[in-house]
Amino acid sequence: MALNLNQKKEVVAELAEVAASAHSLVAAEYVGLTVEQLTSMRKKARAEGVYLKVAKNTLVSRAVENTDYAIVQDELTGPLLYAFSKEDPGAAGRLIKEFAKANDKLKPRLVAIGGQKYPGTHVDVLASLPTRDEALSMLLSVMVQPATMLVRVLAEPATQVARATSAVGQQKAA
Repeated sequence: MALNLNQKKEVVAELAEVAASAHSLVAAEYVGLTVEQLTSMRKKARAEGVYLKVAKNTLVSRAVENTDYAIVQDELTGPLLYAFSKEDPGAAGRLIKEFAKANDKLKPRLVAIGGQKYPGTHVDVLASLPTRDEALSMLLSVMVQPATMLVRVLAEPATQVARATSAVGQQKAA
């Protein structure tokens, strides 16, 4: 169904707003997917904080014009599905990778993150990024390690005294 000028402006404004705040973008070819498959993908995307949109490439190109994703404008050809990660940088990559495993018709075409453009094969790298909770737990473990080591070092002399006392007591008892 063709869009009139006002509808096109609304789509561009919506995409521009999403692109301005998104952490990453994955564009994938979706030709051959059924409506049920796309619907289940959209449902999963909503749950994971991913904005999923099928739109004309010219509208997407205009929407990303003044954002970090302007670098992908020259590669927007053919029917593409756009997945913007709104909360977690790796969420769009995980979503596309998961659905590409089950559906060989879904092919990642390009990945953009941090103002850099990568080929679709980098969706695996994007998908392997830790979630926010995983990253926080890694940071916490790195921060706790020096304190743990300090406690062990400070407790060692008292432990050695206890061991020596115990050994002397066992020798006298024998």
